[in-house]
Amino acid sequence: MEGIGLLAAGIGAGLAVIGAGLGIGRLAASALEAAGRQPEAAGSLQTMMIIAAALIEGAALFALVICFLLMSA
Repeated sequence: MEGIGLLAAGIGAGLAVIGAGLGIGRLAASALEAAGRQPEAAGSLQTMMIIAAALIEGAALFALVICFLLMSA
């Protein structure tokens, strides 16, 4: 039964990383598209993009920590 818990934690960690990668990818694509349309707004777009990427990474890290805690329980 412990093996199933380890498998579930591994799948959960993988899904968290995939979700974060997809989120940051969409974020960067949208920011580059917006900067291409309005180059003068690139500075503020970069700031907003970094803040949003940090929030996405924080959520992914939180999910990974929960997966590893469940794995050790």
